[in-house]
Amino acid sequence: MKRLGYLLIMTVLLLTACAPQFGRSPDETIVDEGQEDTEQETAIIPKHNLSDENYRVVIDSNLSQARGVITNQIANRVDIDELETGLRRHSKAVYDPEKYYFQEGQYLTKDVLYSWLERYDEETDPLGLNPAIEDTGNPIEDEKQNPKYLSHILEQNYLTKSEDDVMQLSGISIGIAMKSVYRYRTEIGGPYYYEDIPESDMLREANELAGEIVQRIRQTEGLEKVPIMLAIYREAAQNSLVPGNFVAKTNVPGDQSAVGEWQNIDEENVLFPSNYGEKTYPDTWATIFDFESDIAEYFPNYVSVIGKGFYRGNELQDLKIEIPVSFYGKAELIGFTQYAYGLVLSAFPNTYNLEINITSGDKVEALIVRNVGDEEGFVHIYD
Repeated sequence: MKRLGYLLIMTVLLLTACAPQFGRSPDETIVDEGQEDTEQETAIIPKHNLSDENYRVVIDSNLSQARGVITNQIANRVDIDELETGLRRHSKAVYDPEKYYFQEGQYLTKDVLYSWLERYDEETDPLGLNPAIEDTGNPIEDEKQNPKYLSHILEQNYLTKSEDDVMQLSGISIGIAMKSVYRYRTEIGGPYYYEDIPESDMLREANELAGEIVQRIRQTEGLEKVPIMLAIYREAAQNSLVPGNFVAKTNVPGDQSAVGEWQNIDEENVLFPSNYGEKTYPDTWATIFDFESDIAEYFPNYVSVIGKGFYRGNELQDLKIEIPVSFYGKAELIGFTQYAYGLVLSAFPNTYNLEINITSGDKVEALIVRNVGDEEGFVHIYD
């Protein structure tokens, strides 16, 4: 299997004289000379970040070796997005975006993951990490007592460049996605059953799984001495409008193969309006409620605002709001967007990032963004 994690030599991409430069320096090109065959592979590393908080991403032909597995294993799209972006977010505490480059996972392949994610069976799948079924003759009770806790294992690679312009794998992050609700059925075409999984049970299982996963990673060629950042993710229910959240993380140094102490992660995603949001975060709930009331006075022909808040340590970090409205003309859209922007400036504090999408059907009509600390915001009306 070809892996960009081996030594990569950095060169400069030379553009032909007829190619326009537009005042920019060419992106950097890396040449992989560590392949098992004689072919060389190239990849692009952009010189510019979208922001200082983002990783520069290695762009090459080596897509994730487990591409597509996550969509088959995790049913809720919002969980997929949060698992991927959240793992990068937590990786920043270990792998500084100013020094490290991001690459999709290259070591845990589709075949490996599908085998690990199955139930343990001594004959058919001895590598399965989910509990074996103890057949008592009652399939519903058997599934209930032995839920499949583990949904997915997400690998992310982090590369560094030496003074000699040599790129090498310097760390990996592993996201362990665990279920909060086990959905199952005992026969093809039969009804689905649902079993809630307490967080304490999930954490117990995840801790045991993490130890085994690290042992297997250390047995993987190229990962014997690479630092590992592990993070446990608790999924939301399948029909949830907001994702679950990471609950714990730990680091395994390159010279170790055992999982040490876990660090609790205090963050969550909250839906507004909801009973939980009103009870737990009444200030945010009240702000959104008043915002919705003001919109109803101006434009009664709308459905209801939908808010999604991301909290860390009980402090709101990001709030995204969707306003579904049916418009009958561009002037109506412009007027409504102007009104909504005025409410943003007067009603919402600038202590968190705010994003408002004004939609009509499946189409986003307008966008309002204000970053934390800014007095003014950004408004865009789509053509």
